[in-house]
Amino acid sequence: MSSSVVVMESGDAIVKTRIRPVAMLRRLGAGVLDLIYPPACLDCGAPTASADALCPACFKKLRPITAPYCPRLGIPFEVALGPDALSAEAIADPPPFERSRSAVLYNEVARTLVSRMKYGDRPELAGFCARLMAVAGHELWHDTPVLVPVPLHFSRQFERRYNQSTELARALARRQGLSIDATLVRRTRRTRQQVGLSADARQRNVSGAFAVHPDAVRRLNGRGVVLVDDVITTGSTVKAITRALNKAGIYKVDVISFARVVVGGNTPI
Repeated sequence: MSSSVVVMESGDAIVKTRIRPVAMLRRLGAGVLDLIYPPACLDCGAPTASADALCPACFKKLRPITAPYCPRLGIPFEVALGPDALSAEAIADPPPFERSRSAVLYNEVARTLVSRMKYGDRPELAGFCARLMAVAGHELWHDTPVLVPVPLHFSRQFERRYNQSTELARALARRQGLSIDATLVRRTRRTRQQVGLSADARQRNVSGAFAVHPDAVRRLNGRGVVLVDDVITTGSTVKAITRALNKAGIYKVDVISFARVVVGGNTPI
């Protein structure tokens, strides 16, 4: 199959764009799929112009986390308090990682997306989430870190078929041109589900539950780590993983998640 040339007018100039056969087939395939399975909102199911998107009404309900926020935990402030102002949470319990960023507040729409990705056999939702995470974590990509997904215990991953944090990390890696190491950290025991546990119970639940690959320092070769998770509540899991990384000699650790639970929010987890 030979390449096709599409001629487009741009002002007084005529621009020729060469479309390769593979691209043509992909576009044709996508068009056929859209006819058979029309794109629908990832939340409410209403028709959308493209796949893996929210309709305007549902997108408006998402609450992006933007500045001003705590430089350590990424918790949003109602008013700007200065570039070095820390949240009460960061002061009371300083995190072992350097920075944490999240794309959106954990509300009803975010919960639906996370739940369907996590339990509803919808790993493709990671692509939408990663688009927002890439923007929210723009400060974290400058030094070309290695993305490390929060691991599941092997028994739980077998039940779900996949790890949603790994799917998010893969989508982020593709968007940002980063590498991912899904085996750098492993979960050594099957912990209880964190849903419904208090902050202290969450911390006890994951304490000592993670191990770092013995060759981790060489594998990273001086690069930092960005832990990838779907939702951060108290941060107990990413704190436990960071402490395990620190113990292994890895100290440059940041965190990125799709959603974050904020005290006073309307949606519990």
